[in-house]
Amino acid sequence: MQAKQRIVVGLSGGVDSAVTAWLLKKAGHEVVGIFMKNWEDDDDSEYCSSNVDFVDAAAVADVIGIEIEHVNFAADYKDRVFAEFLREYSAGRTPNPDVLCNAEIKFKAFLDHALRLGAEKIATGHYARVRLNAATARHELLKGLDPAKDQSYFLHRLTQAQLAKTLFPVGELHKTEVRRIAAEIGLPNARKKDSTGICFIGERPFREFLNRYLQTKPGPIKDERGRKIGEHVGLSFYTLGQRQGLGIGGVREKGAQRGGGDHSPWFVARKDMATNTLYAVQGHDHPWLLSHELVFDDLSWTADAAPATGAYAAKTRYRQADAPCTLAGGPTPASRVLRFAEPQWAVTPGQSAVLYDGEVCLGGGVIASAETLAEDAASAPERAAARA
Repeated sequence: MQAKQRIVVGLSGGVDSAVTAWLLKKAGHEVVGIFMKNWEDDDDSEYCSSNVDFVDAAAVADVIGIEIEHVNFAADYKDRVFAEFLREYSAGRTPNPDVLCNAEIKFKAFLDHALRLGAEKIATGHYARVRLNAATARHELLKGLDPAKDQSYFLHRLTQAQLAKTLFPVGELHKTEVRRIAAEIGLPNARKKDSTGICFIGERPFREFLNRYLQTKPGPIKDERGRKIGEHVGLSFYTLGQRQGLGIGGVREKGAQRGGGDHSPWFVARKDMATNTLYAVQGHDHPWLLSHELVFDDLSWTADAAPATGAYAAKTRYRQADAPCTLAGGPTPASRVLRFAEPQWAVTPGQSAVLYDGEVCLGGGVIASAETLAEDAASAPERAAARA
């Protein structure tokens, strides 16, 4: 029988963390809830739901019969997560704030606070699992059992020290079962919808939000042959593979025939920071959008040591099936290369490349660059412009 422990649960106001707390209390553990407030720039905005979420978390704590503490980590979040988020966007990359938020806030600032409260473990409502490998004496991060909800991608930067102190009870369940439990025990948030916004900032018009923090520098949108087809509002506001919001759906240069068919949708394919130019192409499967190889750095491995080179699977974005690949050494000691059996779509610098060995998440890093199927990707825009 599992020894009873003092466990601090991050109560977000959502159903997953609520059921997490209930499962641990039911198992006989001493459970304490903590609600993390991490954003306070616009508490009165319609998009900032922290006050509503705290009311929901407190109501859950009352039903379960546990104490709850309200802790403000806003300064940590702004320094450790949001500042890096803005730096990446300013550099033309597309960061993943949830990955950094987990590593720096939920499993660092929150974990440190919980340990000061005498916690032996922390727990969150993430759909993932932790397993101690008896053969290696190392903790492994595993995918959640619900393939539609697995969140190991966002947790890949967790270290051995963090994994050793962490529990993910709902990672053993499917979402439908979590909802069923919540309704059965009368949790007030049993039917609350899942959050899909920026970690701790909420759901809001993204371009409008970024516009408050980043300078806009309009410039040309060009096609693959270097012809101007529109104007962008600032490279920071676009991501590779983006289809909506380009404003060029009906644009047609006089006398020009666009590749991919007149009615094929346009997608963001490249950003040239030096010339402040956004390149767009027509057609979902355009060669500029497909990559067989990427370089990633800022590496973090869950075993605290890099895996051997060889055959694995990887994700270059969250909502993606595992793609067979080969891990190889990178151009620098601090980087690695992934080569894919099948081309990957819109591989985006700033996003995370996460490596898997079956159900085990090995870790990953930040995508630095990708080689597309187009010949000599680096110089293609210049050569095409010269031919036009």
